[in-house]
Amino acid sequence: MSATVVLPRIMEIGPGALTKLPEIVQSLGGRKVLIITDSMMVSLGYAGEVQALLSAANLHVDVFDGTEPEPTAKSIEAGLQCVLTHQYDLIIALGGGSPIDSAKAIAILGRHRGNIRDYKFPRQVNEAGIPLVAIPTTAGTGSEVTRFTIITDEINDEKMLCAGVGLMPMAAIVDVNLTLSVPPRTTADTGIDALTHAIEAYVSQKANPFSDSQALSAMKLIGPNLKRAYIHGNDLKAREAMILGSTLAGMAFSSASVALVHGMSRPIGAFFHVPHGLSNAMLLPSVTKFSIPAAPERYADCARAIGVANAGDSDEVANQALLDKLNDFNRELKVPTLAEFGVSKENFDQLLNTMAEQAFASGSPDNNPRVPSTEQMITLYQQLWH
Repeated sequence: MSATVVLPRIMEIGPGALTKLPEIVQSLGGRKVLIITDSMMVSLGYAGEVQALLSAANLHVDVFDGTEPEPTAKSIEAGLQCVLTHQYDLIIALGGGSPIDSAKAIAILGRHRGNIRDYKFPRQVNEAGIPLVAIPTTAGTGSEVTRFTIITDEINDEKMLCAGVGLMPMAAIVDVNLTLSVPPRTTADTGIDALTHAIEAYVSQKANPFSDSQALSAMKLIGPNLKRAYIHGNDLKAREAMILGSTLAGMAFSSASVALVHGMSRPIGAFFHVPHGLSNAMLLPSVTKFSIPAAPERYADCARAIGVANAGDSDEVANQALLDKLNDFNRELKVPTLAEFGVSKENFDQLLNTMAEQAFASGSPDNNPRVPSTEQMITLYQQLWH
């Protein structure tokens, strides 16, 4: 069976890739450009650097820095109004997953109007939006190369998955230099997010030869370098391995989709405001343990790819090594429990059924090698407290 592969038209990858931005913008017909970012990118000087590059090329460029972490349908309205008022012909998304996801939604709504709720999965967003160039500054979401965006519906605290080729950026610039200032906590959370993307793409029921090659390559880069990048933030080789691994993992899951970890993670983020990568990290060991019996060979391949098992190890030995390593990552990277994060157990228990319903509605759990029942999913949620 064939697989659908959609990628940005242009990708510029490597140290110093950012300098190619004016050339890329002009090749896409951009003349009046809006940078969509957040206040952190402004304070670090990255937004100003991008603006200066474009201004030097005689391009009109403005900055909108009002995106929020874990974007909501309401939080993107100001950016959308900015686009509608000034009629920009190209958008640049600069930052982590939240600015890029916000920009994707704004690019679609800026051309086709409506509310982002109108574009929620299973609707396919295949119409083209305003041309978008994505520039990630964290090594985690892979959003610069995916056909997905996640926006929270604040009315019912649901993280909505929107999917379709119209959400794929026209161009992506992957420059390791933009990740050197990422603090340890964000490095850990986004790094585990990227690792989860790679693992889930590889074990997904929609996995294919193309996604397999990207996922395995991503794991080989992320496995040995995640802890190094967390401890030594200025280690350029570790940082470069992480940003490339993140992009490859994004390419993999954009083709093969994510699975149970992501499906269960989104409601935790929506209800309790746990950062996406962090909630993935909380779930990854227990969901992996639950899923291994349905795909032991695939998970053993993951263990070998991240470097915790050898080719001669049995699948059983490799899978135990994988589980041990995932737990080690959470301990070494100081991933908190839900209780340590400040979530109320009583509130969590009251929302278990709703979280399970929302997880299934996203479609991601159906891609898992072992699809849980509602009761099994609730048990997996409850294991977060033990």
